[in-house]
Amino acid sequence: MEEILSLLEDIKLFFIELYGFIYKSLHLSFLKFEDRKGVFVSALYRQRGKLARRLTHYGMGSLVALGVLIAPIVAQEFPGGNVDPWEVTTSTVLSATTEDPGIDTLISDKMRDKIIEYEVQEGDNIKSIAAKFGVDEDTIRWRNNLTGDRIKIGQALEILPVTGIAHKVTKGDTVYSIAKKYDAVAQAVVDFPFNTFSNDETFELAIGQTVIVPDGVKPAEVPSAPRIRQITPDAGTLVASGDFVWPTAGSITQRFVWYHKGVDIANRTAPNILAADSGRVVIAGWPDANGYGNRVIIDHGNGYKTLYAHMSKIFVISGQTVSRGSAIGQMGSTGRSTGAHLHFEIIQNGVYLNPLNFLK
Repeated sequence: MEEILSLLEDIKLFFIELYGFIYKSLHLSFLKFEDRKGVFVSALYRQRGKLARRLTHYGMGSLVALGVLIAPIVAQEFPGGNVDPWEVTTSTVLSATTEDPGIDTLISDKMRDKIIEYEVQEGDNIKSIAAKFGVDEDTIRWRNNLTGDRIKIGQALEILPVTGIAHKVTKGDTVYSIAKKYDAVAQAVVDFPFNTFSNDETFELAIGQTVIVPDGVKPAEVPSAPRIRQITPDAGTLVASGDFVWPTAGSITQRFVWYHKGVDIANRTAPNILAADSGRVVIAGWPDANGYGNRVIIDHGNGYKTLYAHMSKIFVISGQTVSRGSAIGQMGSTGRSTGAHLHFEIIQNGVYLNPLNFLK
């Protein structure tokens, strides 16, 4: 028994010594590793940034090379695409010169939403500037307080986005009073898309804001080219086959422009609205919150459609056919409207056309 106990003590002592040896060996190795790591880190720290640019260049070069290798494979994965991008021929510029080396100001085709400033160039005159910006000459004269046509190179002129007047709102102004002041119609002020209102239901204006009055005339001024308000003929007397007849009678208060895709015909007596040509009614009513209000759309079956908006009453239903000159409703002021009038549009295959080029 004593021999067994002595053997166990020897084994215990052996493992204690073994643990001590391993612990000391690992500890010394760890300390040596830490010392060497510290030296290595210090060396890297002293060299920081020196290889960054080279590493970046190598990395970008590798990405480009990878893109070059896989581009043809990627191109073949697109539906219907079997073109090798590296075999596409490039266009060659034969000459960068032009016959006219003169310098001209390029005017953006983007619809202008505000008054811009234009610096007069050599060769400019009021007429050429008006033509360049699509406004009339009086608009430029009135906005810049010009008493004649004399302008000079370098002079700054303010150009309105459309023909008319710009008015700064003061206390008590309304779209109706502003329109009356400048011999215009309130509906034109409302329809100009970049005029904003504090209340879209009542067309309330904010004091100090600038309002564009399309086709407005400066008070106490006589336009150099008189603006005549056209009166429509009696719509019910013309029945020429294949032609559009006048849909109602009244004064043309707004014409076709880029922001107004039809003509407005106003009449305080609110007469009936007539079909401009025979066709089938596709919309009759006010099916949404659109500013057209009560409206009728007629499909004439030949690529043309006509739209009649702001009606107070509608006499037809969707799906029925109507003949040229038949009454389809009564003029009104529903939707985004400031008074009784008809907004009339002609559309051919989705393209809005100037109705005055078609009405007989």
